[in-house]
Amino acid sequence: MSAQNIELLAAYWTIAGDVYPCAPNEVSPFPLHERAEAASRAGWSGIGLIVDDLRHSVQKYGVAGVRKILEDTGMKYFELEILVDWYRTGDLRAVSDRNRRDFIELGGQLGMRNLKIGASHLDDQPADLQLMAEEFGRLCDEVSQVGATVSLEFMPFSAIDTLKKARAIVETADRPNGGLMLDIWHVGRSGAAYSEMESIPSRFITGVELDDAKTEVVGTLFEDTRFQRQLCGEGNLNCPSFIESIQEAGFAVPYYGVELISESFRKLPLQEMAQRAFDTTIAQFSKATA
Repeated sequence: MSAQNIELLAAYWTIAGDVYPCAPNEVSPFPLHERAEAASRAGWSGIGLIVDDLRHSVQKYGVAGVRKILEDTGMKYFELEILVDWYRTGDLRAVSDRNRRDFIELGGQLGMRNLKIGASHLDDQPADLQLMAEEFGRLCDEVSQVGATVSLEFMPFSAIDTLKKARAIVETADRPNGGLMLDIWHVGRSGAAYSEMESIPSRFITGVELDDAKTEVVGTLFEDTRFQRQLCGEGNLNCPSFIESIQEAGFAVPYYGVELISESFRKLPLQEMAQRAFDTTIAQFSKATA
């Protein structure tokens, strides 16, 4: 497969620097304009933000300022993540709803293309798939008002821990802007065969994320995903094979996301992070045959 026309989006953690999911402070030490400029120089076509960094950047630059940064650096695609507890009740739902409002309001003003959601790793209750499908549908309807998609990411350490469960939710909800975020790490670590993705109707694949991992899990799955991910091609997940199966399914989103979360990688200089992540990912498409 030619890599000539492939566009890539740097998910938040890929170029955020020395921060990680569930750290005491998840806001990047690098200002947004520096990250966007580094991404542009390396060849990226888009970036993603988490809600805390989004709020921090809006406070620093204003909505118009953030939008100008994205435009001036050629970031064609903009994603936000990750909304959890969107199907729960009580205090957890109240927090989720506040984040939801910011995602939709600010994301709408900034041209958000996609909102990534999932189940919290702290939710240890059995998944109520019917309830989740109903709540997923409501969320999709709200997000559709700003012209964005909603991508449900299953994670093997969460209540939605399999591709089968995630498919049941999005296909039962059956919204035109609702689908799956298929991250190679989660697919691989869940034990699913890549060929399982080939039967998913293409309209239900609204996002893909690439990265890599060693064969052995280091610590818990949640620790492994936050600290031990590898650059594409430097692990054992076989990125070209994953790309081939995604293509076989008819993946039609104009870009691929890259989500690298690594304790060693995040300590590198910003431009080196942006360039190495881009170069190692784009190289995988030349190795894919689909």
